[in-house]
Amino acid sequence: MGTEFSKRAKGAEVKAAAWLGRHPGAVLSPAAVVGSGLELGWTATGGVLGGAAVGLGAWYRAHPDTFDRFAAPRVRAFRRRWVSYIGPRWRNALIACDLYTTHRKTGELRVPRLMRVQSFSPSVDTLYVKLHPGQHLRQFEARLPELTEALKVERIALERVKPRVIALIVERREPFDEVIDAPDLVFDTDAVDPKDLYVGETEYGGDFRISMRGQHLFVAGATGSGKNSIVNAILRGLAPMIRDGAVRLWVCDPKQLEFAALADTIAYRYAASNHECAALIEDFVAEMQTTQRGLAEQRKRTITPSPQTPLNLLILDELGALLAYGDSGTARDIKRNLALVGSQGRATGNAMIGLVQEPTKDTVPVRDLFTTRICLRVTSAAHVDMVLGENARLRGALADEIPNDPATAGIGFVIRQRSRVPMRIRAAYVDDREIDELVGFVRDGWRGAELRVVA
Repeated sequence: MGTEFSKRAKGAEVKAAAWLGRHPGAVLSPAAVVGSGLELGWTATGGVLGGAAVGLGAWYRAHPDTFDRFAAPRVRAFRRRWVSYIGPRWRNALIACDLYTTHRKTGELRVPRLMRVQSFSPSVDTLYVKLHPGQHLRQFEARLPELTEALKVERIALERVKPRVIALIVERREPFDEVIDAPDLVFDTDAVDPKDLYVGETEYGGDFRISMRGQHLFVAGATGSGKNSIVNAILRGLAPMIRDGAVRLWVCDPKQLEFAALADTIAYRYAASNHECAALIEDFVAEMQTTQRGLAEQRKRTITPSPQTPLNLLILDELGALLAYGDSGTARDIKRNLALVGSQGRATGNAMIGLVQEPTKDTVPVRDLFTTRICLRVTSAAHVDMVLGENARLRGALADEIPNDPATAGIGFVIRQRSRVPMRIRAAYVDDREIDELVGFVRDGWRGAELRVVA
């Protein structure tokens, strides 16, 4: 039996009182100004308000870092709440998209309530929405394209916060309109944390960081999407550890283009042909198994990266060429060994980075063994879910809609930790000069083991 007994709608005065209870500032702020004017005089009140405005402006000009961190998000959220998402505009947008319920007896339209707005960056807002009984996140997922147009924004992603509360992550405009500079090279190994490597920026204006200790990275993207900049940014972050021998690079480079500068320079092992890559990966697995036996003898669970127990990083450019487009026997051996690395290499310090243009299961059968995945510009909507997981595109990861333009290189999506929400990111751009700078930095202060190269 339902809970809707009465045919009478709630009184307008009760709704107004409830609204004022949720927004006390709508009454208290004007009341405070009027009270101050009557008590202190309108001249004094104007002076106080003017002084506050001047102080805020001085803060804005004098210390941008603290203003943008503490004041700007609150000012921006307040302005957008009462301008961009004001009641009638919000209500009309949701009604136009059929995101409402109807009272069974009174016929009253009940629109989900906008509880709170956060605006941590100029380009992205987070809207917390209270659902009515009978509504679910999936209804909003199905109407995301319509809601995006109704609110006149670029993109909307979704997150379930708690029962009957969802968050809409609204991208109002393109957050990445400038190229991001390559990560700086630091000199001391102690300043490097392989679990926290700077790669670029997020749509929220913060740093995009990746862990390469205990994680495997999978990057999918069409030609020119910026896959290699992600890898080169990671290598610049690890440069002191590579120099000191605490990180060893094993590079499979079938194209012999993007990573050719690492051959005969800073790569511990380098291979180009499929047969050479298969041998390199087999040796990588043998190294991993040797480390496993050593940990078992010492009764340890993980290694601490050092020249004696290095973090071995396997870089696999063009996984399709290694697993699908070449000799079937060689591909079968590579697949078997990569499966071993993916399932056993995390504790032993054996990590891998895989790059691919076509992320289908036929092309990359070991795709699910990669723990961190990034989807840059792709050519098919289906590729998004293949990389980021089921319904990732439905929740807002529109990687297939990124324009095929050099200005968009490095832009893509990743799934936020502790949630299933797609987050837009952009990798820093590392050019040839900065790759040469990396190689020179490592070689000039090389203190690692002697390089072995497979040409």
